[in-house]
Amino acid sequence: MIIIKEVTSKKDLKAFVKFPFSLYKESKYWIPPIISQELKTFDKEKNPVFHDAEARFFLAYKNNKIVGRIAAIINWIEIKQQGIKKMRFGWFDFEDDLEVSKALFDKVTEIGKKQELEFIEGPVGFSNLDKVGVMTEGFDHIGTMITWYNYSYYQDHYKAYGLELSKEYVESKFSFDDINPDTFTKIQDLIKRRYKLEALDFKTTKDIMVYADEMFDVFETSHAKLSSFVAINPEQKAYFKKKFLPFLNPEYVKFVVDKDHKLIAFAIVTPSYAEALQKMKGKLFPFGFRHIMHAKKHSKSVTFYLIGILPEYQNKGVTAIIFNEFYKEFTKKGVEQCIRGPELADNTAIHQIWKHFNPKVHKRRCTMSKNIA
Repeated sequence: MIIIKEVTSKKDLKAFVKFPFSLYKESKYWIPPIISQELKTFDKEKNPVFHDAEARFFLAYKNNKIVGRIAAIINWIEIKQQGIKKMRFGWFDFEDDLEVSKALFDKVTEIGKKQELEFIEGPVGFSNLDKVGVMTEGFDHIGTMITWYNYSYYQDHYKAYGLELSKEYVESKFSFDDINPDTFTKIQDLIKRRYKLEALDFKTTKDIMVYADEMFDVFETSHAKLSSFVAINPEQKAYFKKKFLPFLNPEYVKFVVDKDHKLIAFAIVTPSYAEALQKMKGKLFPFGFRHIMHAKKHSKSVTFYLIGILPEYQNKGVTAIIFNEFYKEFTKKGVEQCIRGPELADNTAIHQIWKHFNPKVHKRRCTMSKNIA
């Protein structure tokens, strides 16, 4: 018999966060989150996303043992401003038992119906800056800090409950040796002159902070037309700055400004923290921080995390400026492999950006949905 219990205490919340550690203890590919960060993400006092969203967390028990978890999420900006009556769910993990996944799905469906929402969709987080998608291909590739990993049976459980494909994402990677600088080194000078643009270099995180708010504005403007887009509030922007900037190498943050020094494009790359996070086992202290710092300085793999270009500068070759800057940095650092985070499969504009680099799709994931109206 499956019993579903709502998380109501700090002890329960810690159990919610730590459940995947036992579920994936034998996996070579799962990347543990940092436990303290996960707890802050779900803390209604610390995460400003709860100004515009709400979430309830549930654990599934069988024979007094935790066998699954799920977060039921409502983003009120999405519902009230965009008119999308979606019941979100995320942080969805479970043993290979259809009764377990069904009981958790039932709980999300129940909440959605009470709120008079029309469909459930997931796995997703609170916004576009959270992890997204259930993996459908690439189970023998190590995960990343910015994605969820799951066993192959997950998708079968989604289908068994009647969920269907909603949005598909692809992840690809390419070797640094496959980058041909001739595709961007010459044209980037021309683009700079034609549109009076300048690339900025950073040496410290403090330098980046000056442009951080503008960066979020460019991100939202450039992604607003995507089907998965949900706006984030100013407090969330400040929260994400604190959460992610410590993981960035300043030299891996590239901004492009116009003649008035207004930000028109940016790209953020992070060193690959996958192996460091596996060694840390979810704990920053006492030794986990060392693994993070070592990866930050010495990782030969990088992950393209975010890229944004104002609509009026898209399709004008601005990416050539960005790639030229990254190429110089990657050459200095001896980078060997470049990994791209999840990108919507139907976002042809973003895929065109990488066409000269011989990218190879190595993972696929998707969100799935079901009508509950």
